[in-house]
Amino acid sequence: MELRQLHCFVAVAEELHFGRAAERLLLGQPAVSQQVRRLERELRVELFDRSPRHVRLTPAGERFLPAARNVLAAEDAARALAADLAAPTVLRLGTVTGLGERLDDILDAYRRQAPTVRVELDSLPVRERLTRLADGRLDAAFVRGTVPNQDQTQDQTQDRNPDQAQDQAPDLRYLPLWQDELVIALPAGHPLADRPEVDLADLATLPLLLTERRNHPTLVDLVTAACVEAGFRPLLGPPHSTLQNTLASIGTGAPMWTVVYAANARMTNTRRIAFRPSRTPLTLPMSLAVRRSAPLPRLLLATCRNPATLAPAPSLTTTPTPTSNDQDS
Repeated sequence: MELRQLHCFVAVAEELHFGRAAERLLLGQPAVSQQVRRLERELRVELFDRSPRHVRLTPAGERFLPAARNVLAAEDAARALAADLAAPTVLRLGTVTGLGERLDDILDAYRRQAPTVRVELDSLPVRERLTRLADGRLDAAFVRGTVPNQDQTQDQTQDRNPDQAQDQAPDLRYLPLWQDELVIALPAGHPLADRPEVDLADLATLPLLLTERRNHPTLVDLVTAACVEAGFRPLLGPPHSTLQNTLASIGTGAPMWTVVYAANARMTNTRRIAFRPSRTPLTLPMSLAVRRSAPLPRLLLATCRNPATLAPAPSLTTTPTPTSNDQDS
């Protein structure tokens, strides 16, 4: 059994016409008929019911079609992987904070599939991250928040957010990855810390510590809108430059609160802070931004979406470029 035989069989099965299948495959009709006949001889079964008026799949052909499609899909995946493995030996990836162990899982999975590729991580504010991606200094970049609904998958579309300067980089496309959960951080001694989850309305009288909006507009807008939906406008406390400083202030025990990515919360070990989910879920979409003119990074995209499906690998040595603001999007 050969791949070209399967290509001819699937084309005829989908077109139900040898002539149209031949046009689709850019082959002569006799060649398509010959390949299908060879496949039938090898399988020792008739796959098509042929007559002067119609071409139909036999019951055996209907049963064989899904298997043939699976083989051709595996061929496509192998070709895509080969293209990724033939890519440059350095992958420059713009990152965001709050990824936690997920980033380790992604890097380990990528390392296993492309062991010769060195990954360089750049942690930058979102505007600079997208600028570097657009001019070629980055190969791909994580982006939190809503993105244009073009080039999204059919089951995941999002609205445009001008705050992320995407209008300055129209040559970028955004590939949806996952939803990032946010949890509430408040002093461990506060009465609300005893609850399994917190209602935002119960936080109305407590100052809210957030980074300045210019640093992370999508996060600030999400939390502010959720508070308004809960019936109050948040009392904004003094902004802090880093999440570490924000948590240190809350850890003093003064009644105040903030939001933290759940992945960060799982990695934060302190008795002074309580992390609780919001009764009204707070999430931000994560996307992978790439240049339209560059080949789709299928391997990176696959490891970002399903790192757990790939076997673990040794830790990947990366070259990080730190940023002073760890509350960036």
